[in-house]
Amino acid sequence: MIALGVFAACRTWLVAVGNPSRDRFTDSRLQLARCPALALEPQLGADILSTVVAPTWGKIGKLSAIAAIRTALNFFLQREMHESRSAADLSREATASVTN
Repeated sequence: MIALGVFAACRTWLVAVGNPSRDRFTDSRLQLARCPALALEPQLGADILSTVVAPTWGKIGKLSAIAAIRTALNFFLQREMHESRSAADLSREATASVTN
């Protein structure tokens, strides 16, 4: 999952190098940031199943740690995406007002 995400982010970045644009660089950076969150999905599911089948304090601790990491990653990723969209919207509005 992470390798595919790195490949896709590199492809997006290479397109941005050929056509310099802050939005495309931000897109590739955010695309790369989504990879660890997506990679943790199957791991979290597997840990939930193994904890349900044979719960131990070690497994519960591991499950809690993975859930906390995933929640933190998603929180900061969503915040970064929101800030990037806001900055891109402001940039487009400024460009539109200059051209008019």
